[in-house]
Amino acid sequence: MKRNYYILQNGRLKREGNTIYFINKAIQNEENANTSKIKKPIPVNDVDSLFVFGEVDLNTKLLDFLSQKKIPIHFFNYYGFYSGSYMPREYLPSGFLLINQVQHYLDSEKRIEIAKEFVLGASHNTLKNLIHYQKQKKEVKETIEMIKKEMENVKNCKNRAELMGVEGRIKNAYYRSFEKILREGFGLQKRIKQPPDNMINCLISFGNSLLYTVCLSEIFHTQLNPTISFLHEPGERRYSLSLDLAEIFKPVIVDKVIFKLVNNRMLEEKHFLKELNFCYLNERGKRLFLENFDQRLQMVINHPKLKRPLSYRSLIRQECYKLIKHLIGEEKYQSFKMWW
Repeated sequence: MKRNYYILQNGRLKREGNTIYFINKAIQNEENANTSKIKKPIPVNDVDSLFVFGEVDLNTKLLDFLSQKKIPIHFFNYYGFYSGSYMPREYLPSGFLLINQVQHYLDSEKRIEIAKEFVLGASHNTLKNLIHYQKQKKEVKETIEMIKKEMENVKNCKNRAELMGVEGRIKNAYYRSFEKILREGFGLQKRIKQPPDNMINCLISFGNSLLYTVCLSEIFHTQLNPTISFLHEPGERRYSLSLDLAEIFKPVIVDKVIFKLVNNRMLEEKHFLKELNFCYLNERGKRLFLENFDQRLQMVINHPKLKRPLSYRSLIRQECYKLIKHLIGEEKYQSFKMWW
């Protein structure tokens, strides 16, 4: 299976023939630098998506090659926050599906039905995380009971505003429980996104940005349109369907990575840089997070319905296919819910 490639250093991405090379700017400027260290080939046939965190030069020759190979490239700024993506042109266009996707968005009943399932999937997976830590004697019982009650309210939501209110209360309660789950010094009083003001807000924002782009890449490999969403409101300059899908998988992928890195003392305060009301990962911290994030994406579980092993990244693609079946009337959509 193809994999993601992450570029954290400054340099240049270029095409030579049918190969992509990354030229490391820092090593290139050193005297007597080893050529093999300066110029690193990236195996095109092994690449699903490129994630660029450093300052990288590229040209249209490379972008044209990436389009031919159907490889998206995602860009992140100096602080590690998502800046934008270069998406190759659609190669699986379907007017029939697009019409159905728009119709489900415009029909308030059809839209709320899908949106509710996104919230229920995300809430269920959140509960699974909390129940796991309850078994480890963490004081999260009240949060579990509160989320269960709010999940009952999802059924009675008549519009998206009510549903987003329920989802917001569930999410706030869940994030407050991080104080009980994470080791001392890594608590979370309040979720603050722009900019993140402490180490946990920083990790959540960084991880969520990564997951958003992974979902975008998976949508690209299906016939879905990433700009037409159901839970989040479609808007300019964003792929809002990626936000919908990411909600389901944040507890499964991003939060699990954070719990592992913090509670196993893999991440320390030295991996963060702090400015006035601002906190972000340094390069070592980013590398640690990306390594464990990618391991999580590649982790394989046995799917009970499909009767075969699937990676977590493949589960996101599978979620796209399930949504497609719902939109064309083949099978009612049920969001991914952890069964273990």
